[in-house]
Amino acid sequence: MCAAAATDYRYLSYEADLKGVKTNVGANKVGIALFGLGRIGTIHFEKILSNPRSELLYCVEKSQSRTDYVQNKWKLSNTRMLTPTESDVIFCDPQVTAVVICTPTQTHEQLVKKALESGKAVLCEKPLSLTTEGTVKCYEAASKAGKPLLCAFNRRFDPGFKNIKDRIERGDVGQIQVVKTCNRDSPRPSLEYLKTSGGLFHDFAIHDIDLICWILGELPTSVYAHSHAFNSLFKDIDDFDTAGIVMNFPSGVISLTDISRSAVYGYDQRIEVFGSKGMLNSGNIRPTGVVSHCSNGSTAVPICYSFASRYNDAYSFEIEHFLDTVQGFSEVEIRPHDTFASSNIASACEESARTGKIVRMSWDIVVL
Repeated sequence: MCAAAATDYRYLSYEADLKGVKTNVGANKVGIALFGLGRIGTIHFEKILSNPRSELLYCVEKSQSRTDYVQNKWKLSNTRMLTPTESDVIFCDPQVTAVVICTPTQTHEQLVKKALESGKAVLCEKPLSLTTEGTVKCYEAASKAGKPLLCAFNRRFDPGFKNIKDRIERGDVGQIQVVKTCNRDSPRPSLEYLKTSGGLFHDFAIHDIDLICWILGELPTSVYAHSHAFNSLFKDIDDFDTAGIVMNFPSGVISLTDISRSAVYGYDQRIEVFGSKGMLNSGNIRPTGVVSHCSNGSTAVPICYSFASRYNDAYSFEIEHFLDTVQGFSEVEIRPHDTFASSNIASACEESARTGKIVRMSWDIVVL
């Protein structure tokens, strides 16, 4: 296989379908209930509907206008719309084998535990809980039920980042020395969302934290973060819109991350891995490959405007992986210790940002 084909994830999936090599094609559909039709819920909604292995049986949404819009757009006939007060129907329905949770952060823990206790597999947006104790209870419920619990760190499923991870494991860059990531949001989230998001580090920077630790295969020994609120909107809710993070790892690797809640030119997502044999980097993605050439020079279309378009493929692969775990074709790739580590590091970053001190990390995480 040529290099171009080996890195084209969509082509590889297409080729596998043509050859009929997917052993799960004939499996029964997975009955799914989706909680929340907001920013991320709408994305998961479309991915579930478009996947031939899944059947969306229920949607739970408190906003009637959102419910009406979705029903009218998709002409749903086999999906029942419920309000949050009616959601117990889902936990009693044996046809529902999996639940996807995209509601506000403070509701996650209760829904995760209830779904698992009723024998459903769970895909939940991070964090699983607002507390470490709550997260432990979620994973204990999953262990007791014998059901998959996938905490959604979607960037692990991005084809570009996955390719970098694979190349690092092959030794293409040799001894890694420096990792840099850039994570700049677009458009700036609404105040309503920010108030319940968990803050810059737990809601946003945690994706870079998880990505870096996953790529390196190790956890930091110390973190240092500096942050600022340039926009008074963030000051009013005791949060930040900008941050810089430095993490040091046992192997000597240094990671550098810059974070912003508002990039006016688009959703800026980059990573660079530098090592003794060279460098790997993944740059921004554009909606189309159109380039304009004229007397004033050449210009390309702007980069993707939001996370919905930038990580479109990642969300598809994430749902595919979740279905694999539900049907028993693979184990959950994001393990309990991954979730705990990313959350602990995000807390350490916030502590550092608020105190101005380096925070030392020690790792005695129990893997459930």
